Amino acid sequence: MHDRSFPRTARIRQARLAAILWVPIVLSASAYGADLLQSGTKYPDKPIRFIVPQPPGGGTDTVARMLAPRLSESLGQQVVVDNRSGAGGIVGTELVARAPADGYTLLLGYTGALTINPSLYKQLPYRPIEDFDPVSLAVSSPFILFVYPQLRISSVAELVSMAKAKPGQLNFGSPGNGSLHHLAIEWFKSATGTSMVHIPFKGGQSLPALISGEIQLTLGSAVAWLPHVKAGRIKAIAVTSKGRSRVLPELPSIAESGIADFEARNWFGIVVPKGTPKPVIARLSALTASYVNSAEARERLLNDGADPVGSTPEAFAELIKREIGRWRDVVKLSGAKID
Repeated sequence: MHDRSFPRTARIRQARLAAILWVPIVLSASAYGADLLQSGTKYPDKPIRFIVPQPPGGGTDTVARMLAPRLSESLGQQVVVDNRSGAGGIVGTELVARAPADGYTLLLGYTGALTINPSLYKQLPYRPIEDFDPVSLAVSSPFILFVYPQLRISSVAELVSMAKAKPGQLNFGSPGNGSLHHLAIEWFKSATGTSMVHIPFKGGQSLPALISGEIQLTLGSAVAWLPHVKAGRIKAIAVTSKGRSRVLPELPSIAESGIADFEARNWFGIVVPKGTPKPVIARLSALTASYVNSAEARERLLNDGADPVGSTPEAFAELIKREIGRWRDVVKLSGAKID
């Protein structure tokens, strides 16, 4: 499988550049590993638990199960994926916040658990900044804005025009109150001065609701929903990343459609309990970055509509802080709360 939207030579240049950029980090990780051995500490010397705060089969679980075997190979110890779902990601995330800071418990954190929940819940049992050390942002995935075909609109501008002409008459769906999908459209409504009604669903029920016309728009994943676009059941009009999607390069972004600075991405990255030794964090970060930027992982991710990242701990920490502020503002304007 190849990403058809890029010439082969461009993909080769990207792969070479990624390799060059991450060589210093990989070497740094090796140096840290040597320091650990010199100090008499061998890491890891037992299996590592990789907590996924979502049930099996979702995007968070998929990313974790892609990373786990590669980390196992590089570390020489088994990395065991452990799904601990519940309460919007709180159960598994709290478990890692309370775990020993020794490098043997990892969390695959994601946008909702680390940056939206702090504004949704009055009594959140963990603190994203104070309780965790970021390791690496691994993967970032935009949404596609889909509409009901019978609306006969083809652009963000036409959607805004219709919503203003029919205030409160268009319904949009999401996987639940306070979800990233919900808040992203609340941001859209605020930025465009439109009024639309939110209908929360459980799981993936927004798709059949859109196909049937029960709702008129929603956000969904590129690859999983594309067959329905090709069959004419739903229509894609924009992407929520700042730039265009590699999967659907013909679609403009919402930002370039006139809503400046709009960007809503579901991202996934590794964090560990606060106080985990820096050499351990550095090693895990380098291995994660090296793998997601490998030819194997890049091809798989790009064809799934996701972007490989592989950041430094510092860059991931900055992203978490920035997004906590961003979604705090959106939660406030939406009035969404979960007690």
